[in-house]
Amino acid sequence: MSLPIEFRSQDRLPKDGCLIVPGRLDASQASELAASLPNRQITWLMEESASLPPDLESYLQLSGRGGVAFSKTDKSLSEVGKNLSGKIEGNGVLIFVPGVTACRPGVPCQIPSDVLKSLCELRLPIVPLEVSIPAEARLSVENSTKLPAATMTFGKAIPKGNASIARYREALLACSEEAFSSRTFLDGSLAEALLQGLKQHASTKSLYDGSDDSELPFEKILGAAIALSKEIKTATKKKRVGIILPPGKGGMIANIAVLFANKIPVNLNFTASHEAVRSSIRQADLDRFITADPFVRKVPDFPWPPNRELLFVERILPRIKKKIIKWVVLSKFLPASVLVKLLGIGKSKGDDEALLLFTSGSSGQPKGVPLSHRNLLANVCQFGRQLALPDDSKLLGCLPLFHSFGSTVTLWYPIIEGLDLVTYPSPLETKRLAELIQQHQVALLLATPTFLRGYMRRIDPERLSSLRIVVTGAEKLPDSLARSFEDKFGILPMEGYGLTETSPAATINLPFEDPDNGLPLIPSQRFSSVGLPLPGLAIRITNPATEEKNTLDQSGIIWMKGANIFNGYLNKPELTAEVIDENGWFKSGDVGRVDDDGFLYIEGRISRFSKIAGEMVPHETVEAAVNKALGLDNETERKIAIVGVPDAKKGEALALISTIAGRALEQETLDIRYKLMDEGIPSLWCPKKIIPVKHIPVLASGKLDIKGCEELINEA
Repeated sequence: MSLPIEFRSQDRLPKDGCLIVPGRLDASQASELAASLPNRQITWLMEESASLPPDLESYLQLSGRGGVAFSKTDKSLSEVGKNLSGKIEGNGVLIFVPGVTACRPGVPCQIPSDVLKSLCELRLPIVPLEVSIPAEARLSVENSTKLPAATMTFGKAIPKGNASIARYREALLACSEEAFSSRTFLDGSLAEALLQGLKQHASTKSLYDGSDDSELPFEKILGAAIALSKEIKTATKKKRVGIILPPGKGGMIANIAVLFANKIPVNLNFTASHEAVRSSIRQADLDRFITADPFVRKVPDFPWPPNRELLFVERILPRIKKKIIKWVVLSKFLPASVLVKLLGIGKSKGDDEALLLFTSGSSGQPKGVPLSHRNLLANVCQFGRQLALPDDSKLLGCLPLFHSFGSTVTLWYPIIEGLDLVTYPSPLETKRLAELIQQHQVALLLATPTFLRGYMRRIDPERLSSLRIVVTGAEKLPDSLARSFEDKFGILPMEGYGLTETSPAATINLPFEDPDNGLPLIPSQRFSSVGLPLPGLAIRITNPATEEKNTLDQSGIIWMKGANIFNGYLNKPELTAEVIDENGWFKSGDVGRVDDDGFLYIEGRISRFSKIAGEMVPHETVEAAVNKALGLDNETERKIAIVGVPDAKKGEALALISTIAGRALEQETLDIRYKLMDEGIPSLWCPKKIIPVKHIPVLASGKLDIKGCEELINEA
């Protein structure tokens, strides 16, 4: 028995005529779509150079409906549109049939941009139609028997003559968000999904801890986490538990155990200032902290709580060894549903808080970001669907667990989706990391550009030959670094984008080789962009000055909406109201635009813009130009940074803080100004002064520490 196709928001379809443009369409979907419009006169529309799958072509010929074609190269497409308008008189509809393309699986819009542009130039009223197949984007632990064969969501009609690629894509993304956010698995529990993942992959998947070369199968992680969860329940009545551990078996078991105890893990940033750490502890209301003796000794300057509040994982686990063995054995025989009920797991679910992270505090005090079960389940599903890694893949987990990427992608993702994880406590020790990549044939490397530079220095190319995907985030990936990395290791790093508030992944570039079969290529990566939005994420752009809505192709503040977007900051309703509107749209604070192929470009953070004489000047663009002018493109560490400073005449000016200032600062400022202007940088954008410093402050993630830079300027 074939699964049904679910239609959503069909009431958006105008009663009078229109052109329906699905992002993709196969034979069964075309048949169901036509059947859902029983009282409409349907005409199929094709671009004449497109080819169709045999089954779709056969269905169209036998459907009993009329068909017409147009050419994307026709110089008078508006006239073609006038001729076609007769097909939509009264309540008639034209349904565009996308041709076959070369693309990664599951791409929501399989219409080449030149064809999309020609459809808009027909100047007909357009209704976008998003076609998603839930089975393509589901968690491995999700029950697939209850999923519809496809979900077809109608977008808001774009009036005659108003259609553009940007408007079409924005409407399609909104439909994708609507369909994805309605999925029932999002109402579930992260803890329950982790238990199911650990049990489902109990004896076939493992964590390989690079700090001592140990291997821990998922079945032992499950037993240890269950036994430790009971100790945690006894140790504290508070709803949150602090964790001060690096990536590794201890960090993973601790996080899962806290969730199994129906409590909320809070991975604390052990690289932050004492003030920031104490603020995080106070905000989270913590009275117990899971850590390990060796780590306490390794980070002696951390503001450690009193010993009575510390739960030393390497002391507790040996003491409860018999209980761990008992649960390993029981977990082999008891179904996941029985274990869940027996352990009382999953009382917290859906929109309830599952995890508390704190922002890095690059521009102030850390903010608490509670992520819900819904947020994390969504992001694991979104990220996993896009990567589509083979089941035998291994990924490297070395990013800190207090980092949102390190948390979602190297804790929850491999467990739920069943992937081997290789861990190491530090992302900085690239020599050891390269050894682990070679030893375990790691396929996926997650890093920041700062950490990538470490591989450039001393690592032989063969060490990284197993890598298939290298994803960077947290900061801008310089073009020169990406190309240098590709030249040395034969793989181009792919930039992604996300924020703690988006759980964190929002967009990603991914490799896809053109099969050279003559079909139009739908790209999955574009150099210098941060990639395509993940499934179920809607995007809109607003003008930074007026807050009025822009089209996606116009630069402005990026807003996002989706199941992975957090619900608001911890105990900060006023701050939440500033970034989340009444319809659930999140104001990212980043400035960017979307191109015709759907790729997002980040042009800067609004906090890293200066308003000079009424013009918004992006610090990161100026930094890139200064690095190029001074020949610093390939430097492994930051040598300069641009910071806004007050200016009596123009309100604000740019200052360049630099570790390389050597000659008379006035002359050096003048020299840089001329070099920048030679590169086409406006005079208004040139730094007004240079401030020499001993170092450029950066955070553990590699991001520029804006607050630290401002303090250096104040000291100077």
